[in-house]
Amino acid sequence: MQPIYNPYLVAASATIGGMLFGFDISSVSAFVSDDDYLAFFNSPDSVQQGGITASMAGGSFLGSLCSGFVSDKIGRKYTIQAASIIWIIGSAIQCSVQNRAQLICGRLISGVAIGVCSSQVPVYLSELSPKRIRGRLVGLFQWAVTWGIMIMFYISYGCSFIKGPASFRTAWGIQMVPGALLLATLFFFPESPRWLASNDRWEEATTIIRHVQGSNGAEDTPEVHLELQELKEAVRIDQLSKELGYRDLFKKGSRLRTFVGVTAQIWQQMTGMNVMMYYVVYTFEMAGYTGNTGLVSSSIQYVINMVMTVPALLFIDKWGRRPLLIYGAIAQCIWLFAVSGLMAQYGHYVDELNGNANIRWTVPHKNAAKGIIACNYLFVASFAMTWGPGIWIYVSEIFPLRQRATANGFCAAWNWIFNFALAFFVPPAFRNIQWKTYIIFAVFCVCMTIHVFFLFPETRGKTLEEIDVIWEEHIPPWKTSKVDVAELAANRALTSKHEKQMAIEHDEHLSTAGTVAAPEPAVGAEAPAQGEEEPKY
Repeated sequence: MQPIYNPYLVAASATIGGMLFGFDISSVSAFVSDDDYLAFFNSPDSVQQGGITASMAGGSFLGSLCSGFVSDKIGRKYTIQAASIIWIIGSAIQCSVQNRAQLICGRLISGVAIGVCSSQVPVYLSELSPKRIRGRLVGLFQWAVTWGIMIMFYISYGCSFIKGPASFRTAWGIQMVPGALLLATLFFFPESPRWLASNDRWEEATTIIRHVQGSNGAEDTPEVHLELQELKEAVRIDQLSKELGYRDLFKKGSRLRTFVGVTAQIWQQMTGMNVMMYYVVYTFEMAGYTGNTGLVSSSIQYVINMVMTVPALLFIDKWGRRPLLIYGAIAQCIWLFAVSGLMAQYGHYVDELNGNANIRWTVPHKNAAKGIIACNYLFVASFAMTWGPGIWIYVSEIFPLRQRATANGFCAAWNWIFNFALAFFVPPAFRNIQWKTYIIFAVFCVCMTIHVFFLFPETRGKTLEEIDVIWEEHIPPWKTSKVDVAELAANRALTSKHEKQMAIEHDEHLSTAGTVAAPEPAVGAEAPAQGEEEPKY
């Protein structure tokens, strides 16, 4: 069967892995205040609900940690397909749920699949994509997440009209559909050419690169020739460190980019976005929107999330990664401070709200409540255009080939462990410190703005091999958008080639010198007797 090489179609299939993530997020948020859900699970308190929500992130943490090892062994494509099977199993367990323990178990298993997909789908796409559209294609992963969140929320909303446990069981059973689609469609697409090259399958890798670059199998286009040359050099270097573990990520030359990758994933969680998604219903109830009105109003931000990701996909390869992250953090900071200020000024404490003891703050002032909702929508729009797709793209680009799968799994694991912690933290936070919760995340946005400026180099428009040069040459991050890295990489390659040739000539010279006959003794000099040593001068 002839594989499909069109990078957009490859991305459309692989990013279904992101849709799984989105499905899981809104499959909980739509039911946390539903009467049938509360009755069936005996009205879980803030800690219990935090445990149910966080179980998915806990599984994702485990999946991310093991994904790099598996991906390097069996390939990117087969790893993602294995994750889709795990997802189907987890969804089936949730669909047949009988109690909290089974729900947590099902979400934990589904989380393993999400952890694998969230770390390896961006790697797969970054290794397959031409550099001119790499940001756009990897960003499709985040767009798929937003589609999953929106679709699953509306499915859950529709299922909420079904009476009894069948409401949430039906919604959770439908989650198996995208898992099956991901498993089936990937059979029609190629493996990562960089993984194939690292396993000495050069003929397959070359064929894929030619087709992906649009040369229809031609060998001598400049783009294909350049990418193959860079890939051969990268693989040659990677052979020197064949056995790679997590300790290697912290060796000299690697620890800085590992620190940047880990903190990038942590900061994405510290924006507070996933908290807004998991517990959006709580926020809208505080603002006075309850029942179906609250659900429909809160669902608008899912639509905003999906729509506002599109500009990032279209322009991230023009705008650059650094400006996107810096301005995005500033905008999110503004909206979070605005929400906390409106709540503090116009709200007041209550023992419980609409029978839910986890919500202890309300804003009866109608105009203030509308302002809170507007700031929520603007926050979501700011995240969707910047930190949503930006981080998955950025972390998939900054590591060398030999570390890429392992490092992406390791960095994504930090995203998930903070997701896990925040899912536990937020229900008690809403219960105990109410509006001050938003101030915490606003302060984090200030910190991440400063951090990005001083430590995150620009990667726009550069091949994955050129990005290595940025780190190796220690170019200051704020100067990387102006430096001609391609020329720098070419000079390095010429220098390396010259040094290698000099070493070969030096070795040949030594070898020749070692076989030259000893000089004849001078006239009149006696040859040393057998067994005697040569005289020393």
